[in-house]
Amino acid sequence: MLSYQHIYHAGNLADVQKHALLCVMLDYMTRKDKPLSYIETHAGRGLYDLTAPEAVKTGEAAQGVIRVADWFPPEHPYARALTQVRSDHGDSAYPGSPLLAAGMLRPMDSIHLAELHPREFAALKQVMRPFGAHVHQQDGLELAQSLCPPTPRRGLMLIDPSYEVKTDYATLPGQIAALHRKWNVGVIALWYPILTTNAHKPMLRALEALDLPGVLRHEVRFPPARAGHGMVGSGLFIVNTPWGVADEAKRLDGLFGRLG
Repeated sequence: MLSYQHIYHAGNLADVQKHALLCVMLDYMTRKDKPLSYIETHAGRGLYDLTAPEAVKTGEAAQGVIRVADWFPPEHPYARALTQVRSDHGDSAYPGSPLLAAGMLRPMDSIHLAELHPREFAALKQVMRPFGAHVHQQDGLELAQSLCPPTPRRGLMLIDPSYEVKTDYATLPGQIAALHRKWNVGVIALWYPILTTNAHKPMLRALEALDLPGVLRHEVRFPPARAGHGMVGSGLFIVNTPWGVADEAKRLDGLFGRLG
């Protein structure tokens, strides 16, 4: 879908959940002195300005990362990554997951990013140039299937669709099953929105029926960012969950619970 641009939603509470857990996973995985692959299927532009008219219009960042900045002490991997990006790009900058990952990965690691939207792809390519990332203007799931198993074989894949293509809910379980068959050691993290329509529930039933190893399903709820907004929560379904992620998930449960 070529209409979706994440600038309207950058830094919202769904990003906070997703990015906090992503940073914890990468922090743990990079402690081992072995290379890894990072693959992202729906990368966006990589870097956002939270003072841009699009971000201000929705108010999602104001209700998100700006509101809850004190949830993350300076030593938290997410806080460290945010501090580095803002040092490089200014206080209103917010990193997408590609830039968060690139800041945590090492020269020996490999990064593959897919983005179809022409303007988002061009911006992503520019942002990621200093990191030597492989940036593909290609359907992300097609790229993921073609790369797996990647080299290096250790690694993490983030699947983060906009779900504007409604068939995503039906097709993603089969895609993840195929990816795991090819890459049984890979960490695969699927993000999904929790909507008032409960569109995610049949997808999760299908995912759980796959009986994949090391699964962590983490969901948080939060008030709508504005009147009539249909997203009331955020979820991650993780296969081969790294150590320490469950503890961070429990910590986030308590923090999000305070929002009512």
